[in-house]
Amino acid sequence: MTGGSTTTVARTGGLRLVLPVVLGTLLNAVNSSMIAVALVDIQHEFHAGAEVVWLVSGLYLATAVAQPTMGRLADRFGARRVFCWGLVIVMVAAVGAPFAPSLGWLVAARVLLGIGTSAAYPAGVSLMRQGISGEATNALGAVSAAGQVAVALGPPLGGVLVLLAGWRSIFWVNLPIAALSMVLVLLWIPRDRAPRSTSAGLDPLGILLFAATMVGLLVFLLDFQWVYLAAAVVLGIVLLWWELRVSRPFVDVRMLRANRPLSRTYARVAVTYVVFYTIFYGVPQWLEQGRQLSSAEAGLVVLPIAGMGIIATVIATRRPRWPLLVIGSAGLLVGSLALLLVGASTPVLLLVIVSAVLGIPNGFNSLGNQTAMYAAAPDGQVGTASGLYRTSQYVGANLAAALVGLGLGDHATDSGLHLLAAVISVISLLLLAAAVFRLVGVTRRPRTSW
Repeated sequence: MTGGSTTTVARTGGLRLVLPVVLGTLLNAVNSSMIAVALVDIQHEFHAGAEVVWLVSGLYLATAVAQPTMGRLADRFGARRVFCWGLVIVMVAAVGAPFAPSLGWLVAARVLLGIGTSAAYPAGVSLMRQGISGEATNALGAVSAAGQVAVALGPPLGGVLVLLAGWRSIFWVNLPIAALSMVLVLLWIPRDRAPRSTSAGLDPLGILLFAATMVGLLVFLLDFQWVYLAAAVVLGIVLLWWELRVSRPFVDVRMLRANRPLSRTYARVAVTYVVFYTIFYGVPQWLEQGRQLSSAEAGLVVLPIAGMGIIATVIATRRPRWPLLVIGSAGLLVGSLALLLVGASTPVLLLVIVSAVLGIPNGFNSLGNQTAMYAAAPDGQVGTASGLYRTSQYVGANLAAALVGLGLGDHATDSGLHLLAAVISVISLLLLAAAVFRLVGVTRRPRTSW
């Protein structure tokens, strides 16, 4: 943006900047969580089988690839412009999905929805960098808390909508949120500067190679067929070779090699979300199959995971100079070890307490990692850096899905849950050691993210 526009953004500040960004970023979390309660009805509608899972996987794949792409476009053409076009794509997908004539068309609509919702976070963080002088802990905390609210309320809200108006209603709900976010952005956020006419610097081949590499990797993690891993490795090597040759690469390998704080953040995010999503996917499955609870009961038992995450985010936002990642990693370790102590005969009240313990570290880890990324991202590449942050998150999610499949198999048992708990306890211990080591190393240069 121009200097005048940036000044105007700074003056809007506070609610005028954060609210439309929060509304936009809600869309991805809402669509990720609400679909879970609609899968059975959609399966019956289209007489489908296990392929209905692509409604979930398709959005994850599209989001993992589109987040950094949208971020790069925001850096290139303007964050406000890309943010708004993402909302337009969301509304188009939300209008078309309910009229899909087959499951394949519905999956395509979900992919389009994933692409559209991918614009809000990287473009929104870029808007924050332009409009907020100094640290943006409160703004990032609001985005983090809103995402956890969406994760917590998505399934109950989706359940009510499906009960009252059928599965199509979970797509319609995107329209008022996207429309309100669009109106607020147009009213409150100044225009971007005019984009340069040339497409130089976009690195379209780099984008295509990155997309193909991510699809190969994530499909391997979903289907566990080695041919996809081999394809991902070959494509990754070609991507690396190409990005080292071009002057303005899509994935700036040289920058990542030189910017170790940012590279460490991406690695830590992926590993942290392996633990989080192993809990998020594995515990409900064990509650239903191993503890013999109904789906509704299991949902209520794990609700404190999101609830305590929201509370922890609020606390972390008010104490930005706390060692957030040390606290978050220690909480993950305590919660993971607690899972080793539960079994089929564990009282429900104790399971609720364990869920609450598992939720506490989420707010600290989420805010700590986002703040670290925000601080380390180079000026002019904030959108791309934010998109890669989300890609790291989805890589962790798919690694967790593979881990849960290996650990629990077709039927979750106590031994399977304890195996997962042991694995994520080791991972959490390593995260804690790395966070403590890093904290000790920067005590003479304190950072808000640590």
